[in-house]
Amino acid sequence: MGIDPGYAIVGYGVIENKEGDNRYIGHGAVTTPAGMPLHLRLMEIYRDIGTLIDTFKPDAVAVEELFFNTNVKTAIQVGHARGVILLACGEKGVPIYEYTPLQVKQSVVGYGRAEKKQVMEMTRIMLRLKAVPRPDDAADALAIAICHGHTASSALSKDL
Repeated sequence: MGIDPGYAIVGYGVIENKEGDNRYIGHGAVTTPAGMPLHLRLMEIYRDIGTLIDTFKPDAVAVEELFFNTNVKTAIQVGHARGVILLACGEKGVPIYEYTPLQVKQSVVGYGRAEKKQVMEMTRIMLRLKAVPRPDDAADALAIAICHGHTASSALSKDL
């Protein structure tokens, strides 16, 4: 399961990776309403991520590392959301892997500075979907899951 953290929208994407081949399972988003106090948003994200883990029973969760932008307040709030996501995964006993946006782009497109549209289109192609998954946060989460699938299958092949 891949997770694209946020406090308004948390994208999630679930794939199965067998020997480097990715099979789409599902995707979506956890959303919290604007204007809701941050602590209530965090509680909702925490509960919903726990429910998603119970539903999909992933072998691992890949979470995108925080990309710091110029808006410090937003970065801190996303950091809080990321923290409760990691907590929910840890509490459920699911192994957590973290990837930078650069690693995700490199894995999915083959170029670490790829544009968002390129990543989304390659995600669609790799999962053999008719359309790019929506919302964008869910497409990002699927790309994160693909990145982990590539990394995990690559690490596995090195052990053989």
